[in-house]
Amino acid sequence: MTTILDEPNDMMSAVDPAERGESLEAGMRVEVRRRFDAHWARGFEIIAVTESGYRLRRLSDGEELPAEFAFEDVRRERKRQGQWWY
Repeated sequence: MTTILDEPNDMMSAVDPAERGESLEAGMRVEVRRRFDAHWARGFEIIAVTESGYRLRRLSDGEELPAEFAFEDVRRERKRQGQWWY
């Protein structure tokens, strides 16, 4: 018997359909998939779109990140629902 936990990649693609085929452009606020636990981290902005991914800036200090991120590891920033401060 296969459960959701047995197939984490299938679960992520089912939960995050907006990440596939979505057009993201420079200046957009985005979230980045953390490599450690595959959860999404907020607080980034696209500064360039390249042939193989995105160049990003951290919003907290304005620093450009020293790595390029694959298309599937970046998605449009989502508003958190159910919290009064968002």
